[in-house]
Formats: sequence, structure tokens, C-alpha cells
Amino acid sequence: MRYSVNVPNFGEFAAPGVFAEVARRAEEAGWDALLVWDTVVGEKDLRWEIADPWILLAAAALATSRIRLGTAITPVARRRPSKLAREVTTLDRLTGGRMVLGAGLGDPVDGEYGSFGDTTDTKVLAERLDEGLHALDLLWSGEPVTYRGNQITIDDVVFRPVPMQRPRVPIWVGTRGRCIGTGGKSTSSIVTGLPR
Repeated sequence: MRYSVNVPNFGEFAAPGVFAEVARRAEEAGWDALLVWDTVVGEKDLRWEIADPWILLAAAALATSRIRLGTAITPVARRRPSKLAREVTTLDRLTGGRMVLGAGLGDPVDGEYGSFGDTTDTKVLAERLDEGLHALDLLWSGEPVTYRGNQITIDDVVFRPVPMQRPRVPIWVGTRGRCIGTGGKSTSSIVTGLPR
């Protein structure tokens, strides 16, 4: 069994220096991974100070050499797959192949999506999640990609460099105890565990 430290990207942990020190200490203490939350609003009425998780992970990457780093979880449905693919690839290369992408819908839906005028329809978001994960897998191949889904379109694109980890960065799909049906589609084929 492997163990990770799960750290929010708000409050005192929103400071990149503090986050890097937590990562360094977690590695020194023998933890297997450090995962950061990927929230943009969180509990809206609390008005948290929130940092970008990708910047925090870059700071942690520079402060560590062994521990795996990743998100818990990235709401893939609120991200453009092209941008997410580049960020995760760059971090995977920066860490020497230590990245993990935690993926899910994100919570609370009203705050993380509705606050910015995006849909809060969980069926639409689940379809975006499924298509987004498929798009990431295709983009990380390094091969020409053309894809047309209901939510995502990619037209003749080649993404290079590719992640260090092959065939791709491990993806862990997480939920808060409820699953949203997506018309029979499943993301289970791309869920992977922590490599030994």
C-alpha cells in the first residue's frame, strides 16, 4: 500500500514557499506522494486565499526529488484539455516522471462552475470529464490527433514533447461517494494506480 499527503491549495498552503516546504518534509518523512487540491473558489462564502495548484506543484517539484506529485482532484470538465495536457506534461518532465493527475467533476459545482457562468448540469459536466480524459490520452500520444465529441473538438494537432511516463501520466479518477451516469461511458479504462 502507498500513502499520500493531501493538501488544500488555500489558506496558509496558498504560499508557494510554504507548500514547497510541506513537500520537502513529506518526502523526508517517507511519504509516497503529495497531492494538492485544485479549487478556484471552494466554499464561496468563506472567501479563502487560493493559489494555483500548478504553480504550487512546480514549487514542490523543485524542492523534492523522489515523492510523486499530483492533484486531488482536477475538475477536468472546467479545463481546456489542450492547456491541461501542456501543464501536466511540463510538470511530468520537470519532476522526472513523478506526476499523477487526479481527475473528477469538482465540488461544489455551483461555486466551481456556476460562479463563472458555466453549466452546473452534472450530466453535461460528466460528459466533458469523459471526453476531456480521452482527449488528454490522445494528446499525450505525441501522434496527430483529430477528435470530435459532443463537448470537445481537436482538429489535426500534434502535442510534443510527450510526458516522460509512458504511455501517459497516471490518472486517478475520484468522487465524493456519488457517481454520475454518462450514457454508459466509463473512464475506468484510463484509471491507473501508483506505479511501484
